Amino acid sequence: MMTGANAIRAYTSQEIVPVTPAEKDGKFVPQTVPAYAAQRNFQPIQAAFAGYSYREAALNPTNLANRAQDWEADIINGFRSEPVPERVFERDTPNGPVLYLTRPITVRDEACLTCHTTPAEAPAAMTRAYGVANGFGWKMNETIGAQILSVPMAVPLRLAQTAFQTFLMVVIAVLAVIVIVLNVLLHYLVIRPVARVSRMADAVSLGEPDVEVYVKPGKDEISSLSISFNRMRESLDKAMEMLRG
Repeated sequence: MMTGANAIRAYTSQEIVPVTPAEKDGKFVPQTVPAYAAQRNFQPIQAAFAGYSYREAALNPTNLANRAQDWEADIINGFRSEPVPERVFERDTPNGPVLYLTRPITVRDEACLTCHTTPAEAPAAMTRAYGVANGFGWKMNETIGAQILSVPMAVPLRLAQTAFQTFLMVVIAVLAVIVIVLNVLLHYLVIRPVARVSRMADAVSLGEPDVEVYVKPGKDEISSLSISFNRMRESLDKAMEMLRG
C-alpha cells in the first residue's frame, strides 16, 4: 500500500506536473500536487476497507487539512531528531488497536521550494486558494512531514494466525509421517525378526525336528541374537545326537 502511494506520487511529479499547468481559469490545480494525488487515490480503498487510512501529515502544510495532529507531530519530530527510513508501531484507537507504518517526507527536490519558500515566489493561484500564512519557509533536506499508513491490527493478527495454523498443520503432517515411518522400520527391523527368533525358540524348546534356520542379515543386535541362537540350536542338536548314540 505504501509502495502504491509512492508510485502515485512519483507518477504525478514526473508525468502529470510537466504537462499540466498549476493554474487553470485563475484557479489552482491541486491534482498537480503529489501528496494530493496519493491521498485522493487512496480514498476508494479507505471507503472499501474500514480502518485503513493514508495521510501525509505536515507540521506546516499549505492545505490545513494536512496539518499534523499532536501524535502525528510527535512522529515527524521523531524523524527530525533521529532520521530513519521508517517506523512501525501500534496505537490504541476508539475502534481498537491499529498498526502504523510511517516514513518521513523530506524536501529533496528544488522544485518543491518554488511553491514553499516564500509567498512571493509561490504561484498566485495557490496563495489565493490557501492563503499566505501556511506552507512556507521550507528548506532543502528538511523533514517537513510524514507518510502515515494505518491498518487495523485484526489484519496482521489474522495473517499471523493463518501462518501459525499452516505451520502447525505442516508440523503435524511431518510428525505423522515420521511416526508412520518409524513404526514401519520398527516392525521390519525389530519386531518381525524378534518374532521369528521367538518362534524358533518355542519350537526348539518343544523338541520339534527340522526347525527353520533364520539368521537376520546385518550387524545389529538382532542379527547377533539370531546368530547366537542358531549356534546354540546346533550345539543342542549335536548334544542330542551324542545322547542318542
